[in-house]
Amino acid sequence: MTDREKGDGTDSSDNQSQLYERPAGLRGLYSHPMTQVTLLGFVCFMCPGLFNALTGLGAGGQVDPTTNSNANAALYATFAFFAFFAGSINNVLGSRLTLLLGSFGYALYIGSYLAMNIHPDAGGFVIAAGAILGICAGLLWTAQGSLMLAYPTESQKGRFISIFWSIFNLGAVVGASVAVGTNFHSTSNSVGNGTYIGFLVLTIIGVFIPLIMVNPNSMIRTDGTKVTTPRHPSWKTEFIGLVVTLKTDPLIIMLFPMFLASNWFYTWQFNEFNGAIFNIRARSLNSFLYWISQIVGSLFIGYILDMKSVRRRVRAFTGWTILFALVWVVHIWAYFYQKQYTRESLPNTPKLDIYDKPYVGRVFLYIFCGILDSVWQVTSYWIMGAMSNDPAKLAYYSGFYKSLQSAGAAGMWRADAVGLPFMNIFLSTWVLLIAGLVFALPMIHWRVKDQTEGEDELPAADSPVPEKN
Repeated sequence: MTDREKGDGTDSSDNQSQLYERPAGLRGLYSHPMTQVTLLGFVCFMCPGLFNALTGLGAGGQVDPTTNSNANAALYATFAFFAFFAGSINNVLGSRLTLLLGSFGYALYIGSYLAMNIHPDAGGFVIAAGAILGICAGLLWTAQGSLMLAYPTESQKGRFISIFWSIFNLGAVVGASVAVGTNFHSTSNSVGNGTYIGFLVLTIIGVFIPLIMVNPNSMIRTDGTKVTTPRHPSWKTEFIGLVVTLKTDPLIIMLFPMFLASNWFYTWQFNEFNGAIFNIRARSLNSFLYWISQIVGSLFIGYILDMKSVRRRVRAFTGWTILFALVWVVHIWAYFYQKQYTRESLPNTPKLDIYDKPYVGRVFLYIFCGILDSVWQVTSYWIMGAMSNDPAKLAYYSGFYKSLQSAGAAGMWRADAVGLPFMNIFLSTWVLLIAGLVFALPMIHWRVKDQTEGEDELPAADSPVPEKN
């Protein structure tokens, strides 16, 4: 792509101060940052979005929650390890290839559940597929985080994150709609083959979307600045970059409890609440409403975090306050339901249906759980985006985020598999969410500024290298 400099008199080596003219017509529309973030959203719509719809059914739609929990523990354990270094892999392979490789694991994982529905003794295959998906997910989410935070301008980050999050969660909404339609009259407590086949076909489509995305090296933001390409040409300097990021920005450590908490709560929400006390019809409808509420929550917090009439620091503290209030509301509410049942009492407790009177209060709690999840995730990404505009550094941040997030999830899914009491899992979720916010507050105060400055970027370890096709 050839760009014509507007001539602002700045050093041509500085992509952030040099301005470029965006292409016009269909080419300009297709290479627009919003178009590319939308395509990125559809990759996650088809792959992790449908995975979320399946997981949100409780026990992956299966009768046997132990296999599902062990598969998730294997998934998040490998995810935690590979995500920690996935920023380096993303910078070397290029974001499109990283997305392509990452998306394959989702098709394999959903296919393994279809296999288990046909052959009940295929639990080992499901667990192995979970471990492979963890490697792939680490790659996909790190590439996604780097691109989503690098494409928008300073004033667009909350909007871009919320739009991506809405499209991504629309995948879970569509998947949950399929589950509701195919299981509404089901008398069993697990989903049928048709649900898994529908999910698998859509996921395979999503695998190939990265092939039609524009090379990030050719991207120009709406303000005329060019997206900075990853700068480290060798594996050695890439791994050094992880250390450099921690040394140059040690306050990122204060966000680690917030990162750790960001998937911790899924075990209680999906298995200990939705999967434990509802029948398959109610679980399917709950999952649909949960992911709809995610879209509402992400759009709401995206609007708050991008209000141009309010300084960025004020918006940061406003987002924190909203999160703090949501955590207390949701968990005080949930506590009164959780104390009414235990893991041991479930076999003797009838499953709730959508026509039962106690269903109404519990489904509204699940809706608020979805809102809390989306607000937590969007705010976490927004804080990282407020700390830097450098895609290489953002890739490291995303790697830290997904690694710690997955480590927490792996621990909690394994805790569920070995039968830890529901109340213990619930209380650990509540405590960690509060701790994450408490540790994040001083970091926000010290590190989030009204405008990102040059000192917030990584020192160049080498000259820029082109994004690989």
